[in-house]
Amino acid sequence: MGWLRRALAPTVAGLPPAFWWLWAGTLVNRVGAFVLPFLAFYLTDELDLTPAFVGLVLATFGFGSIVATLLGGSLSDRLGRRPVLLFSQVSTAATLVVLGLTTTPVAVLVLCGVLGLTSNTARPAFSAMMTDIVPADDRVRAFSLNYWAINLGFAIAPVLGGLLAKSGYLSLFLVDAATTLVFAVLVFLRVPESHPTLGAPRSTTAGSLVDVLRDRVFLSFVLLTFGFAVVFMQHLSSLPVQMGDDGLSPAQYGTIIALNGALIVIVTVPLTRWLQRYPRSRVLATSSAFLGLGFGATMWASTPAEYAATVVVWTVGEVIGAAVGPAIVADLSPPALRGRYQGVFGFSFAAAALVAPLVGGAVYDGLGGPVLWTGCAVLCFITAAGHLAVAPARSRRLAELRAMEGPAPQPPSDAVVMPEPDPAEW
Repeated sequence: MGWLRRALAPTVAGLPPAFWWLWAGTLVNRVGAFVLPFLAFYLTDELDLTPAFVGLVLATFGFGSIVATLLGGSLSDRLGRRPVLLFSQVSTAATLVVLGLTTTPVAVLVLCGVLGLTSNTARPAFSAMMTDIVPADDRVRAFSLNYWAINLGFAIAPVLGGLLAKSGYLSLFLVDAATTLVFAVLVFLRVPESHPTLGAPRSTTAGSLVDVLRDRVFLSFVLLTFGFAVVFMQHLSSLPVQMGDDGLSPAQYGTIIALNGALIVIVTVPLTRWLQRYPRSRVLATSSAFLGLGFGATMWASTPAEYAATVVVWTVGEVIGAAVGPAIVADLSPPALRGRYQGVFGFSFAAAALVAPLVGGAVYDGLGGPVLWTGCAVLCFITAAGHLAVAPARSRRLAELRAMEGPAPQPPSDAVVMPEPDPAEW
């Protein structure tokens, strides 16, 4: 297996042990993420709730997710990454168990909102901890490997969940809770606190969410990310509607969308390694362009093969930008505010998850598919141009942060020095 170790070395070598425990926890947790994929089936088949009420329940979960991104970021900066991760995982496991035993519609509605809050509070804390423990030059591949683990779990979970559901839906809730607790145990036993300024004098750690919202360079990135996400989220809302109008069955839709997950698992690591040699703003512009081309071409698709081809194109765009985005947030955020920066970044995706189906559905119903997909392409190309336009400002911002942090400590004479990211690479 020597050839395999040599092939994987550029991707996996040099990352700290704490990262690999987080990575393992992510994989276990995602493989056991059974409840969300089957929640709508459970609410309609098991609890006999109306489609309208199911939509309200899912919207409540989404609202909880939006609140969680900002709350989790602030708490991880104030209390530390580790306490937020542990609280999120333990409370999520408890909520899953109670939800699985609850049948009252109002209680289900409330618990799904709580689940959205508890399960997503960990996201900014997790990303902030990744930023703390992984050297700046390795962050793109670290976030890429984590993204790979998420999608591998996403590909496995529905299959295992379908088998478990045959023994009753309660088993989905219990096993999901168990894998969430496994992640908590790994963090408790193997992952130390990583907050770089926790316990330091207040003068060195002062900051709030208001400071993040005053960072125009960062907010421009968040706005561009929101535009990207609004288009990307159409694959869960308007795309299945059009495929149904073209006579494709739900099974065909599922098979075509599964191609997205399979491609992510196959190409994420090698593609990310190759893209690290290019300036990040150009990589993000390329990501938006591929997404626009893929969704724009949907206006001409009508057969399974044609839809599959469009999925391949926009999946490339998704993969290109998936690891670079969190790494840019990590580089732009001061150490004391990393959680809040990651929380605001996550807010852009959570908000897009609510906005995308509303806007996409209204445009599709009122103006038709060609107008919707043309608009998606135009928005992505505007986003691509925006990334190129703000690249100089991002470069200046990175240089300012370097100056604030001061010179890096000198390593021992026999240490291997990893290069810091150059502002010019933006």
